[in-house]
Amino acid sequence: MTSDTTQTDLVAEETENLRKLIAKARFILFDFDGPICRLFAGHTAEDVARRLVEWLESRGLRGLLTEEERVHPDPHYVLEAIHRRHPQSDLVTELEERLTQQELKAVTSAMPTPYADPLIRTWSALGGQLAVATNNSARVATAYLARRDLDSCFAPYVFGRTHDLDLLKPHPHCLNQALNAMGADRTASLMIGDAPSDFYAAQNAGVAFIGFARNQDKEKRLRSAGAEVVVESLEPVLRMLRGQA
Repeated sequence: MTSDTTQTDLVAEETENLRKLIAKARFILFDFDGPICRLFAGHTAEDVARRLVEWLESRGLRGLLTEEERVHPDPHYVLEAIHRRHPQSDLVTELEERLTQQELKAVTSAMPTPYADPLIRTWSALGGQLAVATNNSARVATAYLARRDLDSCFAPYVFGRTHDLDLLKPHPHCLNQALNAMGADRTASLMIGDAPSDFYAAQNAGVAFIGFARNQDKEKRLRSAGAEVVVESLEPVLRMLRGQA
């Protein structure tokens, strides 16, 4: 068997696995930033992280972060670094609220993920129970969904970051909240996420997983984590759901 034939067989097998996951799913959990939208498309994550660091420095707390943490482009990384040193503190609570306010500003310039809106509407119209399970603030996800007129597809099942940052994914807390609220059968439940933390949370919650990777780096990370079904676009998911593939 040639390598080309082997690759073709692997693609066919993954396509069939994708079809089976979609056909079986009755309760669908979406991560927010990635599968639904690019939250920081216009209000960049790097700017948000920098603002959090500047606020800490204005309070004389520069020493709480390492040099790597001070220049890291992910605001969640900054927040979690402070949480590790001062868990459950007022400082963490205030920093988390500042992050939430920056996320809310980003909603106005967030870019919909291609095919996400019709996928969500189609799945909802076909009777799927949809929920959001995200490490972003639930207030932010709710605000974005309302702007896109998608809130009725999810309401009231939007679950996000709590003040207890130990419960962020890969902890399955927000997934379990969604599953329990929906009264979901976990054998008929599916998570769509774009990060290893989403995959691990789905594993910990006992639900199936589809990885969404909009670039090769994300695909490599998802597959290295153990995700077996990964798509680079939501289009094939939508086509299968509509019975077109």
